[in-house]
Amino acid sequence: MFPNFILVRINGRNFTNFSQLHQLHKPYDENALNLMNSCAVSLLEEYADIVLAYGFSDEYTFVFKKTSKFYDRRASKVLSIITSFFSSVFVTKWSDFFPQKELQYSPSFHGHVTSCASVDVLQAYLLWRQNICHANNQYDQCFWRLVKRGMDFREAHDLLKGAEKCNLNNLLFDEFNVNYNTLEPIFRQGSCVLKAVVDDIVKYADNGVPIKRQRRKIITVHSKKIAGRKFWNDQTVLLKELGCFVEDVDNVKPEYVKSFEFDSKLMPLTWIVIRIDGCHFHRFSELHEFVKPNDERALNLMNSCAMTVLEEFPHDIVFAYGVSDEYSFILKKTTELFQRRASKIVSTILSFFTSTYVMRWKDFFSQSELKYPPSFDGRAVCYPSTEILKDYLSWRQVDCHINNQYNSCFWKLVASGKQKREAQQNLKGAQLQKKIEELAIDYNNLPAMFRQGSSVFWDKMDNALTHQQNGKSSESCGRVIVEHCNIIGSGFWLEHPSILEEKQ
Repeated sequence: MFPNFILVRINGRNFTNFSQLHQLHKPYDENALNLMNSCAVSLLEEYADIVLAYGFSDEYTFVFKKTSKFYDRRASKVLSIITSFFSSVFVTKWSDFFPQKELQYSPSFHGHVTSCASVDVLQAYLLWRQNICHANNQYDQCFWRLVKRGMDFREAHDLLKGAEKCNLNNLLFDEFNVNYNTLEPIFRQGSCVLKAVVDDIVKYADNGVPIKRQRRKIITVHSKKIAGRKFWNDQTVLLKELGCFVEDVDNVKPEYVKSFEFDSKLMPLTWIVIRIDGCHFHRFSELHEFVKPNDERALNLMNSCAMTVLEEFPHDIVFAYGVSDEYSFILKKTTELFQRRASKIVSTILSFFTSTYVMRWKDFFSQSELKYPPSFDGRAVCYPSTEILKDYLSWRQVDCHINNQYNSCFWKLVASGKQKREAQQNLKGAQLQKKIEELAIDYNNLPAMFRQGSSVFWDKMDNALTHQQNGKSSESCGRVIVEHCNIIGSGFWLEHPSILEEKQ
């Protein structure tokens, strides 16, 4: 709602396992925190509407200016783009902070949107998150020191359960000779990334005296009280873009802040379609010199990412269909993934797809460096019946066919010497089938992937196989395969009835 503040908060998914696998330092790895901060800085550089970000551990909140029209304030699109870009930058910058550690698997984040009705709510929100940072750090500093001393996880947890702030501080000092207040501010207070006005040296005079000018610059600080008047009102940009804090606030009820969260649940017993699209992929494909009208490497990279998404969610995603820079993922009717919360489903799938895309880039573009982090946006749509779902998939395949016909003609005209504008005018209102014949394009012999897109699904030919997961054996879903076939008619669905079985 305009003119409320838009807050997007993202959290790492399964980051406990992620940190164990990558042997990150406990309780906190400073390199990992600085990587998160670097990603946040990149978002403020990329999106001018983000004024402030606050983060700790594996979480970050991004605050948009009140007048923002970022993607017309559509919650799903705002959330998905921020989550996707953050994931992309995280993978891109991993080696800068962990040059000796190879990224083992695709990290992912999930998130949601909070709409702050006033600057007072924003102040309460920031105080709440920094209090959480402080409380978590006190607990974790004690917990991991106890574990390192030989206590098992349950014993350490039971010992600290219900302990108050002063008790945790005393335990740190008495047992480990650690003064909590001397720990690094990045651990105790989190990181605040913001746009500030600073004196920047632009050049030096002949006598060596620096000449300074005031400029806007993105800075990272670790302030004791980011929701306090002193810190806030010293920041010119925050005052201008977000408003001032009238008085200091010492207490906040989490329930009050949570009441502003935007997080709807998707309709039960309906097919869920998560459709993702590349952001500004025309520019991305030109800069990375994709072959026109279709780059087989780029399409196979998309297909590889889609396969990985199905493997990551084997009991929820039953089918995916992709063409160009888009993919639609079909979640079964009975899925309870993330309690069917739209924001969490969309952001998680999108984030995982994006980070996989960046990680696997070199597998398909071995001679081409990734010039900047790509991103995708996404949305969720519910379809009440299998027939309507099939109609949706048919629509996407028809669209694939029409677009491929047009692009085949367009790029043939460009190859013949016409300017792009001329080619567009030449095709305006034309019957594409006739144009294909006129241009002598052997359309039917083009690869099926170009003409029909890619269908990704579980091949359940061998249901007897079992696999080991979390120490337990369970029936395998089979293996994920990619086919380039006609899904408009009934033939494909009759051949693979298990894909859209409603009793799954």
